[in-house]
Amino acid sequence: MTNIASSAKIDSRAIVEDGAVIGEHAEIGAFCYVGANAVLGDNVKLLHHAVVEGATRLGDDCQVFPMAVIGGAPQSIRHDGSQTRLEVGRNCVFREGVTINTGSSHGGGETVVGHDNLFLANSHVGHDCRIGNNVILSNNVMVGGHATVHDRVILSGGAAIHQFVQIGRQAFIGGLAGVVNDVIPYAMVVDNPAFMGGLNVVGMQRAGMSKGEIHAVRRAYQAIFAAGTVIGNARALLESGDEAEGAAREIIDFVLDRDSERALTTPGSRRRGSKA
Repeated sequence: MTNIASSAKIDSRAIVEDGAVIGEHAEIGAFCYVGANAVLGDNVKLLHHAVVEGATRLGDDCQVFPMAVIGGAPQSIRHDGSQTRLEVGRNCVFREGVTINTGSSHGGGETVVGHDNLFLANSHVGHDCRIGNNVILSNNVMVGGHATVHDRVILSGGAAIHQFVQIGRQAFIGGLAGVVNDVIPYAMVVDNPAFMGGLNVVGMQRAGMSKGEIHAVRRAYQAIFAAGTVIGNARALLESGDEAEGAAREIIDFVLDRDSERALTTPGSRRRGSKA
């Protein structure tokens, strides 16, 4: 049975399937479609021609712009057709033509998007992805299935993230970059195939990190990607106790603790990924 809050506003030309849940003060514009298993939180706004389908939950204050399809079935030939989910946090904006798929039967069955994210026109998030908080996907960004994008990451226009890749917190991915390997926190990644062009210093400054913290991150970065193996260098840095706290420790932990099939994206002189 459909559960529509009395304060919700639904255009007469919209389709809301029986079973959908619509929160207080939600607005659904002309020619929108809301599927039977969709749950829209309070103050959610769907502009005309927006689609929310599948077993999808949108948190409070989300906005979905025209021609976006949120909760479409996974684009995977291995998916068995069973019902899977998409969970979206509060205050996310999905601009025109954005597509976010539900999880797949072979990948955990759930795609998860955090809070306060901005998805610009025609960006795509594939099945079983994990998107953190305060993330920006610029126009035409493509995130392949099973990828993880941590908090405060910026993905510039046309960037392509390979399936299963992990992007560390507050990394910056340049426009048209083709990212096939994991990216450490605070990195700045460019080109196709992608390599690290340094650190996201501007992002760190905007986040309020002190000069001392930024310099510590730089020293850790230089030590980890010095001669030798990345994992060996990170382990030696941890054991030495140098730079093994705060943001620098976050990079060390990312290198040593990640459970990933991908190599690491490395600086420009070592574009093809690290050796374990």
